[in-house]
Amino acid sequence: MAETNGTANGTSNGHHRPQSPGDHCDEVPTHAIPLKPSVKDYAWGIRGMDSRVARYALESSTIKEVDPDTPYAELWIGTHPKGPSTLGDGRSLKDALGHELPFLFKVLSAGKALSIQAHPDKQVAARLNAENPTNYGDNNHKPEMAIALTPFEAMCGFRRIEEIAVLLKKHPEFAACISEEAKLAVFLARDDFSKKDALQKFFGSFMSCDKDESVRNLQLLLVRLQAEQSVIHPHPHDEPPWERKCARAILRLAQQFPNDAGAMAPFFLNYLLMAPGESFFMAANEPHAYVAGEIIECMACSDNVVRAGLTPKFKDVNTLVDMLTYTMGGPSIDAGAPLKRDSRILRYTPPVPEFEVLMLNCAPGESIELDIPHVPAVFIIVEGTGIIVDGQVICRPGRAYFWPKDAKPLKFEVPADKRGPLKIAVAHENLHIDLPTTFSKEPMPQSRGMSIPSSPYPQHPVSPRPELEGVKQNFEYLPVPPEY
Repeated sequence: MAETNGTANGTSNGHHRPQSPGDHCDEVPTHAIPLKPSVKDYAWGIRGMDSRVARYALESSTIKEVDPDTPYAELWIGTHPKGPSTLGDGRSLKDALGHELPFLFKVLSAGKALSIQAHPDKQVAARLNAENPTNYGDNNHKPEMAIALTPFEAMCGFRRIEEIAVLLKKHPEFAACISEEAKLAVFLARDDFSKKDALQKFFGSFMSCDKDESVRNLQLLLVRLQAEQSVIHPHPHDEPPWERKCARAILRLAQQFPNDAGAMAPFFLNYLLMAPGESFFMAANEPHAYVAGEIIECMACSDNVVRAGLTPKFKDVNTLVDMLTYTMGGPSIDAGAPLKRDSRILRYTPPVPEFEVLMLNCAPGESIELDIPHVPAVFIIVEGTGIIVDGQVICRPGRAYFWPKDAKPLKFEVPADKRGPLKIAVAHENLHIDLPTTFSKEPMPQSRGMSIPSSPYPQHPVSPRPELEGVKQNFEYLPVPPEY
């Protein structure tokens, strides 16, 4: 997920990065070449050294010092022209490869909510790029996957139409922002077609509501919710937990974005809280807004964003309303599939060909090996310290590397006297598109009370690649129970 392009430059009175071994490319073996990522500061980022992005940027020499007032938001590892990574000799990663990577790898530090947005599919992206290249600089789609590094909050996908109907009846201020025709469609929807049609009418009506009217109703709603959620309310727990969570999220968003009706988004978008290690995949044309926390994010190489709320930036409401799929239910929550040969390596595989992610976890006193994927890869040290055995390269949080496709296997070791594990995130082209770790809603037990949309991507047969057959054996994974 990304906003408009930005850079973060250190200023005085900040934190300086100490010199350390491996600062120069010629000191590191050719199988793991240090990278200097790009860093972005946006208003929603986390300020100063509290931001993981800032600490990583400092460690990787992307910045020389950390400004305590700058909201460091994103660290980009890849070949995208808005934020290309560079090698120690000054060459760009694209020049070293001879081509672009098909994916963009990021670390995000979100201190407050990002915009209500979606990313276009390839057809819509090409049209938007041709019609409005200033705001849509890429002609590629942007499916993306997020892996939580901290507890992470996000709004993803539309709620079930039945939930929206309940909230329209319960909150007259919210209902006042919707046309009578759209509300009637929501209340009368029964089959799949009528539900999708009602959802589109509802969302279009809400987003096109007169600003003065929506702001007036938002203020009335906030006054009532503040009273109902206060400790003096006589029955603070009479409502279901999901409704209470909804109300409190709205109060929080309204503080961050005063007079923005988008603060009412929790009434129609699923509100998720993820634990570290959990992930979800967002397909093209699906609405979402990240709220708070830090994540690893991987996506197709694109920076196209269609926004509609919770942002002072360019909004394209009509395009967003027209492009969405209006699928109901939240995304599948994935905890990764452990590799059969080493369960300390988890594979996160989406149903798109551009990327997949591996997360490695090596405890003190142990070593872990990563076989050659035979495709270009990048990786970043997420947590802990250790060494890459061949060359005794020191691994510290924030150091990023390029791993050429024909390089040696990697072996990491963590000294026994260390007090925590070494955690590493690796990204490369998807080698298991026929074995995604995300699930459709059909295998899920109904008792969980979760609705999870099927992937909109058809499962086409994968073209055989003889040179990767041996690699796939190394990446064989343990089955994940379908009810997970």
